[in-house]
Amino acid sequence: MLDTKVPDFTLPATSGLSFNLAAQAGKIVVIYFYPKDSTPGCTTEGQNFRDLYNEFSAVDAVILGISRDSLKSHENFKAKQAFPFELGSDADEAVCNLFGVIKQKMMYGKQCRGIERSTFVIDRTGMLRREWRGLKVPGHVQEVLDFVKSL
Repeated sequence: MLDTKVPDFTLPATSGLSFNLAAQAGKIVVIYFYPKDSTPGCTTEGQNFRDLYNEFSAVDAVILGISRDSLKSHENFKAKQAFPFELGSDADEAVCNLFGVIKQKMMYGKQCRGIERSTFVIDRTGMLRREWRGLKVPGHVQEVLDFVKSL
């Protein structure tokens, strides 16, 4: 999928908005998929994006967090953590499937389907330039920022 044009999609998002990829043309888009609102790893990851948000904005990068949680859950998570970026709700998994992030996972010793923590960087022309899959949270957001600054 690297160095290919990412198909356009629209997703309901927080703040009463909908996120449309084509509308972001001319900007760098950072999309991070995370398993669940208000869980420890997902909270830390979101906080890291929040804390470096101004640096992403300085290079004209847009951040979107996506999970399968409802908009109501997203609004609470966003407000509680003071996220300056939107969260998209992919309840039908259409965008998750587009990026191939739904995986069989082990949760408390049981098999279940869920989102594999992943981040994707799309350049100003809509081309996928970098992806991280099955990532660990510590240091990840700084690595994404460093890559975005190199574009």
